[in-house]
Amino acid sequence: MNKEFTPLEFEKSIYQIEDKIEELKNLSTRTGIDLKEQISTLTKQAIEYKEQLYANLTPTQKLQISRHPKRPTFLDYVELITENFIEMHGDRKGTDDRAIIGGIAEIQGQPVMLIGTQKGKTTKENIKYNFGMPQPEGYRKALRLFYHADKFNMPIVTLIDTPGAYPGIKAEETGQGIAIAENLREMAKLNVPIIAIITGEGCSGGALGLAVANKVFMLEHSYYTVISPEGCASILWRSAEKASDAAQALKITAKDLMKYNIVDGEIKEPLGGAHYDHKLTAKNLSDTIIKSIEELSSKDAKTLKEERYQKFRKMGVFCE
Repeated sequence: MNKEFTPLEFEKSIYQIEDKIEELKNLSTRTGIDLKEQISTLTKQAIEYKEQLYANLTPTQKLQISRHPKRPTFLDYVELITENFIEMHGDRKGTDDRAIIGGIAEIQGQPVMLIGTQKGKTTKENIKYNFGMPQPEGYRKALRLFYHADKFNMPIVTLIDTPGAYPGIKAEETGQGIAIAENLREMAKLNVPIIAIITGEGCSGGALGLAVANKVFMLEHSYYTVISPEGCASILWRSAEKASDAAQALKITAKDLMKYNIVDGEIKEPLGGAHYDHKLTAKNLSDTIIKSIEELSSKDAKTLKEERYQKFRKMGVFCE
């Protein structure tokens, strides 16, 4: 594994095995003793162990990967999957919320309106992007871009990585709830294909405000939920220490949500997570987007709206 990253708690055993492999290689070089067979066996075991570990992660472990500080951000994906990206600023009411960024771009030659939540990788960047938590002005900017795409018949692609909409008093005073609600309503009525992808954190209405789509996908180690596990644990058990239990109960992973038809598919990540190979993650993302646009573009506006409507109306239906 890439030693530039600090291992997560559950990854430490992998690093220990790889450190042992390095020790054997150094010993072989220093002494001239042939240890190729032992190194090969241990390397094979390490690969098999990693594959088994990452194929069976708990929701809490996926949560840790989804929040990794080196995970690709929206602007990383813009650089890796688009050509001719033209950012469109502001909500036309005097504010440009940097937690939501969007503009016109080409993905594999396909013109799209690309919109996403942006986090930072350093403290300075996170302050600039408000830790990926949009203000009402950000949702109004996104809505303006949705209308623009609808007018010019461009598919809409949203990339979502947010712990939730900003919960501050100023955001409430300037209409956080109504801004998100208007996005939900208006996205349902758009005439163009909409593809939403949860790339990291997809939490609460802050994520849903960009995710009323014909196709909703999740990266393999992302999560999507009505409330963060910590928030849920604080409400139900009065203790954030119960976050692991909440993560299990909330069914936050792609595989769980696919069973309930909340999301349409899972996009594979490199072994260990998207932060280990940005380019491969971006390629998988790009291929999924183009395949979905090709599928949806054959449908007329009435069908797109009806399918989008029915998709969300069916959520939460259950039988006793």
